[in-house]
Amino acid sequence: MMVLETSKANAILTVLQGCNNLTRLKKIQAHVIVNGLQNHPAISNSILNFCAVSISGSLPYAQHLFRHILNPQTQAWNSIIRGFAQSPSPVQAIFYYNRMLFDSVSGPDTFTFSFTLKACERIKALKKCEEVHGSIIRTGYERDVVVCTGLVRCYGGNGCVEIARMVFDNMPERDLVAWNAMISCYSQAGYHQEALRIYDYMRNENVGVDGFTLVGLISSCSHVGALNMGVKLHRIASEKGLLRNVFVGNALIDMYAKCGSLDGALEVFNGMPRDVFTWNSMIVGFGVHGFGDEAIYFFNQMLEAGVRPNSIAFLGLLCGCSHQGLVEEGVEFFHQMSSKFNVKPGIKHYGCIVDMYGRAGKLEKALEIIGDSPWQDDPVLWRILLSSSKIHKNVVIGEIAMRNLSQLGAVNAGDCVLLATIYAGANDEQGVARMRKLIKKQGIKTTPGWSWIEVSDQVHRFVVDDKSHPDSGMIYQKLEEVTHKATMAGYVEDKSQFIFHGSCSEECLESSSTYHSEKLAIAFGLAKTPEGTSLRIVKNLRVCRDCHEFTKFVSRAFNRDIIVRDRLRFHHFKGGLCSCRDYW
Repeated sequence: MMVLETSKANAILTVLQGCNNLTRLKKIQAHVIVNGLQNHPAISNSILNFCAVSISGSLPYAQHLFRHILNPQTQAWNSIIRGFAQSPSPVQAIFYYNRMLFDSVSGPDTFTFSFTLKACERIKALKKCEEVHGSIIRTGYERDVVVCTGLVRCYGGNGCVEIARMVFDNMPERDLVAWNAMISCYSQAGYHQEALRIYDYMRNENVGVDGFTLVGLISSCSHVGALNMGVKLHRIASEKGLLRNVFVGNALIDMYAKCGSLDGALEVFNGMPRDVFTWNSMIVGFGVHGFGDEAIYFFNQMLEAGVRPNSIAFLGLLCGCSHQGLVEEGVEFFHQMSSKFNVKPGIKHYGCIVDMYGRAGKLEKALEIIGDSPWQDDPVLWRILLSSSKIHKNVVIGEIAMRNLSQLGAVNAGDCVLLATIYAGANDEQGVARMRKLIKKQGIKTTPGWSWIEVSDQVHRFVVDDKSHPDSGMIYQKLEEVTHKATMAGYVEDKSQFIFHGSCSEECLESSSTYHSEKLAIAFGLAKTPEGTSLRIVKNLRVCRDCHEFTKFVSRAFNRDIIVRDRLRFHHFKGGLCSCRDYW
């Protein structure tokens, strides 16, 4: 009898392994009940796990099954916790974890903690994460590599990067998944240089890499403009046969585009399978570089390949049209979004249209677009209009934009600087004084500006008047030489912009006695790289007018290509000219 029951159980377990839909599962379950095997631990756990975890399962039905299990064992608890941890209702996973601790004789194991931490990460439940961490220590799982990796992810996801690193450093052993988790933790928190340093530690410990490692590291290279490191990672991806991994390929395209190497992006694009994100990366890449025609070309190629564009593709397209001045084409694509492709324009798309009309000098039309949009109560569009007013020195439209920003309670230092620049161009000293007074009276904080440059595989960061760099003396000495040669080539310092004293504002308008971060980065790059080497600089703010002129003449005087990525777009300086044609 016992042998027959075991045989039936094994047969049912074999059938369950091939089950791929809920209807079939319920038929198997009926067979289980008929044969009196509903309390068989392996069978009940297998049915529960399918309902809780499988794409074809049903969490409500899993809950129903769970309620009818007498004294559920750890494996059953893990199935229901895991199911909710990856569901749209991860808080329910924590609810079941709590029930397990208080109502069950079964204790948590490695998987219980891992699934619960995943739920804590998703709902940003830091206090619960700390509570679970305490339970992990009390139950002796603090040395478990899987559990510790979950803690790293959970603390990182809750913004506690230092605690995540502490957990990581205290792990007695670390597998590749743990290293990847730490890289992801730094990358998602914006600590991209730290993420790249983790890779150095990996190499020292002879830890290999996989696709997840490469995607995380390449993403960090994108943010800090570390092209040389990105090229090395590209080489590693090639050696490991990962270039046809669409995630690695997309990350490489994004990295090359953001580091100013569209040729590199195109090379990767031509040698990989493509999804919608691949096409988006190329369209956005050409768009932010100001190459609207190329963005349109790739958009049309995307359509010919049968890939349906989404909102990101149109954003890159509109950005490219805006920067290249393709107003008619841009407006047509904007209308096609909803009429032809059923893609609803968002605020960023409206921003591109406002910027497009603004750059073309059609400020009244830009104002009309804002009024007709569903986003007229958002400061973003008014700020774009204010910026366009500065380009065309239009005091009236600039004041309208500023008035709306003020009514929305969204005025920042950069807005004041923009309008002050417009007033200065119109020789309105009283207007300039009002903006200076407004900043002082309301205590508006300016945004510190910084610039990154990669030299010899190391990323160097500079702020205004930076004296912290080990080569500070040499850098300032070189800057004097660079300024002299740029002046001999035709550079004239634009003192009309130096209105406010203090730290760098949204437009990088500082006093004439300061040394802007990108000037320091350029001087360092010229001093530390061979003649003819291109310089690539990343800024967190828009490049100011004086630095823009300075960089143009430096490119001529030193015969260097200088690529600057600011908050809005790329500037390719070569032979005294810039790709933005002095409109940005």
